[in-house]
Amino acid sequence: MDHFPIIQALCRTAMAEASPAVRKQIERLRDALKKDGDEKQAASIAGILTAAQRAREVAPSRIERSRAQWVGETLAPNTPVPVDRETAAALADIIFPNEISPRAPLFNSTVSQAITTILEEWTNFDVLSELDIAPSKTCLIYGAPGTGKTRLALWMAHVLKLPVVLVKLDGLVSSFLGTTARNIGNLFSFANRYRCVLLLDEFDAIAKVRDDPQEVGEIKRVVNALLQNLDVRRDIGFTIGITNHPKLLDAAVWRRFEVQLEVPKPDFAMRMAIATQFMPPIKAPDSHLRLIAWFTEGATGAEIESLVRTYKKAMSLRTTERLDLLSTLRQFATLNAARVQSERRALLLDEPTNLFRAMRDDPVLGFTMADIGEIAGKDKSTVSRQIGKAQKNDEGH
Repeated sequence: MDHFPIIQALCRTAMAEASPAVRKQIERLRDALKKDGDEKQAASIAGILTAAQRAREVAPSRIERSRAQWVGETLAPNTPVPVDRETAAALADIIFPNEISPRAPLFNSTVSQAITTILEEWTNFDVLSELDIAPSKTCLIYGAPGTGKTRLALWMAHVLKLPVVLVKLDGLVSSFLGTTARNIGNLFSFANRYRCVLLLDEFDAIAKVRDDPQEVGEIKRVVNALLQNLDVRRDIGFTIGITNHPKLLDAAVWRRFEVQLEVPKPDFAMRMAIATQFMPPIKAPDSHLRLIAWFTEGATGAEIESLVRTYKKAMSLRTTERLDLLSTLRQFATLNAARVQSERRALLLDEPTNLFRAMRDDPVLGFTMADIGEIAGKDKSTVSRQIGKAQKNDEGH
């Protein structure tokens, strides 16, 4: 089937909040693929349906049984959080499940299945207990900035119906090094007292390599204090660490995390799914979504969201002189040069014919002359003539 990765991504997006009617149509697609002998593609769609079913099985009754296994008191909106003694600044923010978006973040099937596995361990706490096995209680999520790591961690807490004690570790660092170690101790004592997910953001701010010759002995003791508190918490609650810089982490830090989940930058199909998710209420043509996904190769989900916002502004604010898609992309590439892959940016800002040829020849895009003409604001015969003329010029040279 042509463009199956796109169909696969759209199915995964639809199943995130699928009605019975949507699920029925995706099941029909699975059955049709199998009937036509497309076993591999049918299996892929079946996997999406299975993963969605498992996610739905995280039913309230099972979550309640899981929560019953947690020790500690219940966090309330008026529960005081620990503060830095020197500055009186709060050491953490409390985020409750009803404050977190219920929409699952978009990742490829491999990452999504891994996340489902982690949640299944917690929602089947009682089953694991009968086998004398505990669910994974520590998870390190790492990857490039903007790939959705914090959003993922918050969503996991939402599914588990647990409040989040969110800590940006750079905020724990005090000019008084002894105060930093005390802040860490107070924070963990607080998290260990309540039923919650402890989310340690910007984990590399403290957990640096301890043998760095530029670090003084006191900093090393601060890192040791962090490791000791992580060890104590392993038997108490769920802890998630997040970092953009995994290479800065000490090997001893890595060993503290049972799950080490890398969040990759999205592939073409996922980039299209992300663009589709953020596009409403604007209704963009399929060719526009494909070109946005192609243009954002190497981009993160946050960068794709930023481009979609630019597109929506262009489509809605300029009612009389509406920018075409290529002009919108050029505008974005000019204002966000560091966020755009250099090859794609060069094509956009170069002679349009070179871009048309690249769009025509790219097998992932699968554009027809009509698609290119619609995007460029020209008829397909004009585009064809321009490309043909450029090819003759190249052959002449």
